[in-house]
Amino acid sequence: MSIRLGYQIPNFTYPGVPDEDLFDTVIAQAREAEASGFDTVLVMDHFYQLPGIGAPENAMLESYTALGALATATSRVQLSTLVTGNTYRNPALLAKCVTTLDVVSKGRAILGIGAGWFEREHHDLGFEFGTFGQRFERLEEALTIIEPMLRGEPATFEGKWYTARGAMNNPRVRPDIPIMLGGSGEQKTFRLAARFADHMNIICDVEQLPHKVAVLRQRCEEIGRDPATLATSFLVMGMVGETEQEVKELAGTIPEDRRNRAFLGTAEQVAEQLQERVLGAGIDGICINLIRNGHRPGVVAAVGAALKPLVS
Repeated sequence: MSIRLGYQIPNFTYPGVPDEDLFDTVIAQAREAEASGFDTVLVMDHFYQLPGIGAPENAMLESYTALGALATATSRVQLSTLVTGNTYRNPALLAKCVTTLDVVSKGRAILGIGAGWFEREHHDLGFEFGTFGQRFERLEEALTIIEPMLRGEPATFEGKWYTARGAMNNPRVRPDIPIMLGGSGEQKTFRLAARFADHMNIICDVEQLPHKVAVLRQRCEEIGRDPATLATSFLVMGMVGETEQEVKELAGTIPEDRRNRAFLGTAEQVAEQLQERVLGAGIDGICINLIRNGHRPGVVAAVGAALKPLVS
């Protein structure tokens, strides 16, 4: 499993599109991504829209329900969250959700997972947030249960946060389902990725990438793992305009806290930047979202055409 070119859909607010037609627009984006060379389609695992993208009351779909529907609307792309908030689901249930998605999609599911971070969602929906350290304790325990279940083995574990007693996971269509961690923590996330993951999606400012790649490789070597066996990707906010005028307009909409993760320009200009600054830093693949205009027919295809040669 590898994500070389992923298209993330983080925005479900489309001007002029009523809620009952919203998912048609999501399907159209996924199909356009599939047809234009993207190998993976991803959605966020959130219940409210994120700060910097939109208001919290804006539309947000539950991720695994949406992915299950996209599985029936596509035929080739891998399907994943970027990434699942571990705190939102019991780990054995999450393993079951991902395995069901794999069955529905005929073997195209990836488990993307992280510790969880959006405190307001936890507060409003009644999920325990806890401390930073507690969330990573929970993630480690969850992976201890989830990994064997995704490999077709019963999970038995008695921990501080979670318990499983011979938890089984059938039906299954693959011997194992890939695990992707998302984040940037060098001490906790990267160590867990080295132990449990097939893929690491690094989320950080682009200037930090060479250092993060070096530390991730070090974490693998510390436990005797070949770093080449842990694939990497980087999440990009794509502010891609079809014309120079649109590029200028998009420049004023980049969230302040995303300026070091956003790439601005035409599709060809953004491709050049990603070649140098992301792939040149030692990253294997790119995940891109097009928050402002990805719902507009033709935009995803244009970006796919520009980016596909970089990762082929």
